[in-house]
Amino acid sequence: MQLTHPPLSLTVLHTLHSLDIRTLADLHAHGSVETFLLLKAAGLTITRSTLWQLEAMIRGISAQKLQPSEKAALLEKLKQHPPVNVFPPLTEMERFMREALVQAEQSALLGEIPVGAVVVHQNRIIAAAHNTCITGCNISQHAEINALAAAGKALNNYRLDGCDVYITLEPCNMCAGALIQARVQRVIYGAKEPKTGAAGSVTDLFSDIRLNRHTSIKGGILADECSDMLKRFFSNRR
Repeated sequence: MQLTHPPLSLTVLHTLHSLDIRTLADLHAHGSVETFLLLKAAGLTITRSTLWQLEAMIRGISAQKLQPSEKAALLEKLKQHPPVNVFPPLTEMERFMREALVQAEQSALLGEIPVGAVVVHQNRIIAAAHNTCITGCNISQHAEINALAAAGKALNNYRLDGCDVYITLEPCNMCAGALIQARVQRVIYGAKEPKTGAAGSVTDLFSDIRLNRHTSIKGGILADECSDMLKRFFSNRR
């Protein structure tokens, strides 16, 4: 079933289409709260009435039938929700992830675990780095930390507002904490890390509302390529 005007305003409907949310099934998949936050992230100035309308459509009722307790529960869910953002087109994310893979290859050549990262600001790479823990005799020199340090120097600011970080592997707790503290706008990673991943695999620091809430995250970009590089590296070491 396609979303329509009415009940949605034309502006909301067109923005939902741009977010590839076109049907009631799409709306169900995202939920009313996440969809509402996506609309705001896309630049719309909307009120709570839009949230009520989205929830009512999911339930198959009119917005007027939502009870005060149900609206209060939605507002609490909105308050507790992790950061939401509109991510670049897939082709763009893949382009930058390939640059991170180039960095990961540099790690492998050094005998380091092949993880690479790039920092993107205003659609251009301002920093690129890879793991140097072994060669640097420093456990903190993960690709993400190295990339954040280089980006800070490039912008002359330790805060990286408006920056995206592309990483070939899901960040660990240390790196996730650094990314959050740097107030990176979006983190895009390739392969999941089932042993130490801090973006949902083991822990999820990015969803913890007790921490700074600036960074949204998306995984699975060129996941096979990123995973294959790691598999080849460890297979060769055996």
